[in-house]
Amino acid sequence: MKKLVVVVAFVMVASPALAISRYNSLTISCQAARAAIHNEGAVILRYPSKRVPGMTLFGRYIRNSNYCDANKYAEWTTIPTKDNPRCRVLNCQNIDNLEGMFIIPYYSL
Repeated sequence: MKKLVVVVAFVMVASPALAISRYNSLTISCQAARAAIHNEGAVILRYPSKRVPGMTLFGRYIRNSNYCDANKYAEWTTIPTKDNPRCRVLNCQNIDNLEGMFIIPYYSL
């Protein structure tokens, strides 16, 4: 019985972390996509691939490095939106990608 109570308590605490909003980036403006990321901290955006017809790409886009794992940092990237084919947003990148830099950049949306 005690194990069941512990499991239920753990699930109730972890369930808000599992909720993340998902958007189709081509149905919203760049400003709306950036506002959603800023307000929610992290969102999933999906959009069609330019190279492979019929393939949908998706990614987790974040407000700043605080929403990344300890071995990652926030870096600028672009996504297509309804009004801008190169909307600038942040996503998590491995620290290994910094190629020997001593200072980890801290970008914020």
